[in-house]
Amino acid sequence: MSIRTLLWVIVVITLMSLFVDLPVTPSLKILGQKFSLNFPLKLGLDLQGGTQLILQADMSNILPEDKDNALESVRTVIERRVNSFGVSESRVQTSKVGESRRILVDLPGLKDSSAAAQLVGKTARLDFREVKEASPSVLFIPTGLTGADLVKAQVTYGDGTKAGPQIGIKFSGEGTKKFAEITKRNVTKPLCIFLDDQLIEDGCPTVQQEIIGGDAVITGQFTLDQAKQLAIQLNAGALKVPVHIIDQRSVGPELGQESINKSLIAGSIGIIIVVLYMAANYGLYGIIADLALLIYAILVLAIFKTGLFLFPPITLSLAGIAGFILSIGMAVDANILIFERMKEEIRWGRSKQLALELGFKRAWSSIWASNVSSLITAVILYSMGVTLVKGFAITLAIGVLASMFTAIIVTRTFLRLIIK
Repeated sequence: MSIRTLLWVIVVITLMSLFVDLPVTPSLKILGQKFSLNFPLKLGLDLQGGTQLILQADMSNILPEDKDNALESVRTVIERRVNSFGVSESRVQTSKVGESRRILVDLPGLKDSSAAAQLVGKTARLDFREVKEASPSVLFIPTGLTGADLVKAQVTYGDGTKAGPQIGIKFSGEGTKKFAEITKRNVTKPLCIFLDDQLIEDGCPTVQQEIIGGDAVITGQFTLDQAKQLAIQLNAGALKVPVHIIDQRSVGPELGQESINKSLIAGSIGIIIVVLYMAANYGLYGIIADLALLIYAILVLAIFKTGLFLFPPITLSLAGIAGFILSIGMAVDANILIFERMKEEIRWGRSKQLALELGFKRAWSSIWASNVSSLITAVILYSMGVTLVKGFAITLAIGVLASMFTAIIVTRTFLRLIIK
């Protein structure tokens, strides 16, 4: 590819990245309709503020060989609940401390920690029970029809005396058969609905006839929010293992903003020092490397915001910012190797153009080995680390890959243009 073509490719990529990085939301007007193109930078809990919950799983009734699977099942259920709750950029992960097993839940931007705790930790175990009168008490006999037989639960509205929010439920094929058999043998009798072993209000309707369609309605004095949360919990399923909250913390947005400000100051100082060092030590070549470094920073920020439209955008945390700042220094490492090789070639009597090509060629093995080892480290950190370490590993890996592009493509193209 010619120098001119490569130069245009670099210009286009840089302009597109700048467009994504704009702090204000641009808008386009097409056929009289205004469309806004917004690429917000997604911030983690430590930067945005929000709620963090640590749940302890009770494994006392679980066999040792089944504990890990049970913990993963709990994590999956809680993750579905959190996603249904509509919290963006949430994180649900497992943790083992000795013999204890825990669930860590990060809910960025969510200020109502009590509501989050109730939603995440509640079991929401639904079951239907028959009524048997035994003097002088009433017995509730489990029917075997439970929330595990549900396919879907959704908020509906009744009419007349039953007006207000209700929960419509639909059973699976097996659940439909159970429900038909239960209603058939309980015609003119009450059938009671229990939630977490508690009889819900108005929870013993009288069966009028056999119900074969697999649909039912849970009525009660629900508010709209209560009905929505109950539907979320029923759809997500019951927790297979009891959990209880051992720590509940709220991070204020002021603390997150202070962390962002300090990170920006640290990053700015680092960039300025690197820029001055390269310009002072390598002259014009160093200034070209600084220009490539600026393009690198613009490109990486755009990748964070968009995920290159192939992956989800990166959720930036303090550890992620640390990985990004570290990668800035690594971004000029390849340039230094190339420039030193070029100096050697020029001392040996090569022309500047030949020294450039030989410098890149002979520095490539060192650049490749250095960056691949960093990528291997990032992969290990991501696969074995906790959330904070994973954030560091992701941003470091993105920085390493982007630095290889800017060193091999951007810097090389600029140098070829200048020397020519």
